[in-house]
Amino acid sequence: MLNAQKSKTGKNTELKIQSILMKGRAFIALIIVTIIFVLIVPNFLNKTNLVVMTKHVAIYGILAIGMTFVILTGGIDLSVGSVAGLCAMMAGGFINYGIAIGSNTFYPSIPMVIILTLIIGTLCGTLNGIIIAKFNVAAFIATLGMWYIARGFAQIRSNGLTFPNLVGREELGNTGFPLLGAGSFLGISYSIWILIILSIIAIFTTQKLPFGRHVYAIGGNERAARMSGVSIDKTKIGVYAISGFCSAIVGLIIASQLVAAHPMTGESYEMTAIAAVVLGGASLAGGIGSIGGTIIGAFVIGILSDGLVMAGVSSFWQQVAKGVVIVLAVIIDQVQRRLEEHVALAQQREEKE
Repeated sequence: MLNAQKSKTGKNTELKIQSILMKGRAFIALIIVTIIFVLIVPNFLNKTNLVVMTKHVAIYGILAIGMTFVILTGGIDLSVGSVAGLCAMMAGGFINYGIAIGSNTFYPSIPMVIILTLIIGTLCGTLNGIIIAKFNVAAFIATLGMWYIARGFAQIRSNGLTFPNLVGREELGNTGFPLLGAGSFLGISYSIWILIILSIIAIFTTQKLPFGRHVYAIGGNERAARMSGVSIDKTKIGVYAISGFCSAIVGLIIASQLVAAHPMTGESYEMTAIAAVVLGGASLAGGIGSIGGTIIGAFVIGILSDGLVMAGVSSFWQQVAKGVVIVLAVIIDQVQRRLEEHVALAQQREEKE
């Protein structure tokens, strides 16, 4: 009898350890990926490479923060990459060609360009949320539709061409856009500062504000959340609006870094964002995940992407590697959920005994 109890205790402890390791998978993956590229790529962690990698991590991280809110509710947003592309094109058009008002053309200042672009991205996300919440359309279908709509409008904006040389003109008062992507404060790129600020706000929101608790409640059990008085529709619309807002920021940063806007900006970024969120410990079923984990997941994706480039790996094999990471992330998510169920059942047995 005593041996049987020891055996059960040992098995329960083993399950708990496995569950902890699964939850910390992003940090473990980050260490492993970094070590591998340090060994195979000369000067992998030199200053130049770190600056490039952190800029890419900032883009992935910002996009993934918005995706985290969506996934925590049990939803998905396949439109983030195309919304980023649309926002980049809108900003580029505002800078190069202004806004036609009747027979006159108004050239907005860069702060106004940024505000208008953020509004456009947020509206795209809000529309996703309204379709999903009010019309009960599956998130996959609604955001897939927005993927096509946003990408189509991005191409219509310039007839499929690029808006080049987004430096503005002094006489029009719209110069300074490249600073968003190339500027720095205290030696740290503006894009990293944006990521840090958004991360702090997102962490505070998910941990301290009622909205954050509602997001987790919906993902954990939507029916129970509704019976508890949670405004399901408003919360869902809110998380998709946040995702659209983050997509707009990414579109602005990419256009600023390139000093040009292309209709295909952000292509396949939705998969990268989803991979970062799931690698960071979030469950695709909703209710489980954290902003901190997502940021670590973004670092894994960023280091993997840039490391493969520095190692001279073919772009085709890079796509294969990213696909493998996404599949593994989903498999690990499923394994973690089963482990947590086993741990919960084991704890219930212990309490009964």
